[in-house]
Amino acid sequence: MNDNTPTLGNLMRTLRTRNGWTLQQMSDKTGIPRSTLAKVEHDRLTLGYDKLLQISQRLKMRMSELFTAAGDESEGRAMTRRSVGSIDNAVRVDTRNYEYFFLCPDLRKKRMVPMVARVRAKTLEEFGELIRHAGEEFFYVLEGRIEVHTEFYETVTLEPGQCIYIDSTMAHAYVLAPGCDTALSVGGCTSAEETLFETINKSEQSRSRLAAGRTLEVVAKQPKKSARAKARRR
Repeated sequence: MNDNTPTLGNLMRTLRTRNGWTLQQMSDKTGIPRSTLAKVEHDRLTLGYDKLLQISQRLKMRMSELFTAAGDESEGRAMTRRSVGSIDNAVRVDTRNYEYFFLCPDLRKKRMVPMVARVRAKTLEEFGELIRHAGEEFFYVLEGRIEVHTEFYETVTLEPGQCIYIDSTMAHAYVLAPGCDTALSVGGCTSAEETLFETINKSEQSRSRLAAGRTLEVVAKQPKKSARAKARRR
């Protein structure tokens, strides 16, 4: 594997060596076992989003900085940046419900987080409790069919070529539509405060324990029906 490829392992190794830490020192600072960090650096293991949040919290850094291959950028370059990428040089992160590919990892302090996401959960029961986070999000279906469950709207099924834009503060979940085994979408999340990951971190700090594979604040087990939807049933 090319050492210049911005895999999660390379980015974690760059972070560690830039600070002059040994694996054991980084383990002590992050709370991640030394053996786990070693496997991640050699791309033999990936980390769930919960562990990445833990690392960013412990190191007091933006979550987006974990996905950054380059060093610090000056503010003077903020309006002249450009990044050309593909899924091959994206940073891959696994969770129980999604497989994320974070695009353009060479840019820091992005106002949105571009990504390709593969949906894994086949039912809302398998997905678990709906989630919410700061900002807004947009997703366009490339392959397969995706059911979108939200807190205030009826469930909608998206076909290839269809998209959805929602306020991320509304509880939501993306699952595979019935009869569909795989689905792929492209989109992004954004935060009005330009600190999406910091907002997620703060929500995580309020929870005493994070369930394995869950990445954001748990808010609801089932979507609530809107008053309009209830009226239609009468």
